[in-house]
Formats: sequence, structure tokens, C-alpha cells
Amino acid sequence: MPFTKVYIHFIWSTKKKMSPLAIKQVRQTVWNHIKENAKKKGIYIEFIKGYLDHCHCLISLKENQTLQKVMEEIKGETTFCINNQGDFAELAVTEILPVLNRETKNEFEWEDDYFTIAVLESVFDRVNNFNQNYEQHDDKKLFNDEYNEYIIKYGFQRFSNK
Repeated sequence: MPFTKVYIHFIWSTKKKMSPLAIKQVRQTVWNHIKENAKKKGIYIEFIKGYLDHCHCLISLKENQTLQKVMEEIKGETTFCINNQGDFAELAVTEILPVLNRETKNEFEWEDDYFTIAVLESVFDRVNNFNQNYEQHDDKKLFNDEYNEYIIKYGFQRFSNK
């Protein structure tokens, strides 16, 4: 059996940067749900935090997991559960449904795009501490600003399908 320890920092946002994640109680319920569901599927989440319109998640990737499959599992199941109320039934009437307008089919969705950044074990504690205090940090920074900062800081290339 192979022994692996590969930490990947995933960052993704809600579609159209609008969501019930703006409500702290909903956000915490979503993070807890993601963590529990991931555990059932063999995805080990070291931490999950985020703010109004996006999520930061540090995952210890196993040798048989791919970045794409992990994101599909997490985002797909969460989208389905929120839109069908699932574990969110107690929050649906008072918190989620007023934000998601069912009459106009304004359902909860995650963006298709996401960032992944490998985290060296030597800086794991620093990344973990940053993310444990993420809400205080993010009070002052919009996701679009953070997105552009990551593009520059990590040298991501933007490609066009045109």
C-alpha cells in the first residue's frame, strides 16, 4: 500500500458571487455538511472555511484521488443538497429560500472554476492558521480581488476558448 501525504488548498466561489453563504449560520451549516459528506466519500478535509461568496478547503489528497473528482464530489453533492433542501431543511424557509428565488429558477450553484495550490508540509501550520482565522481576514477583501491576487501571485495563466 502506498503512503502519500499531499496537501492541496482548494478555493472556489459561488456562481454569480451571490449566495446564502452571506448568512453566517448557513455558511457554517454548509461547511459542516461538506466536511461530513466528504468523510463518507473518503475525502479527508483538514479544514474548510470561507466567507460571503467562496470557500477555502485544505484536503489531504490520497493516491487514488484526482483534483477534478474531489471537486465534482464536493461541489456537486452540496449543490444538489442545498437546492433540494436535504440537510438544510431547517434553514430553508427562514434563511436559504429568501435568497434563492425559486420562481425565477435562481438556484444555488458553484462556479465551475477553482484554484488548487499544493501546500508543502513545511508551511502547513502557517496555511492552517491563516485559514482558521479566515473570516477576520476576508472581512476586508472581496473574492474578485483575491482571485486576481492569486492569478498574479501563483502565475496562473488565463486561457481563452476563442
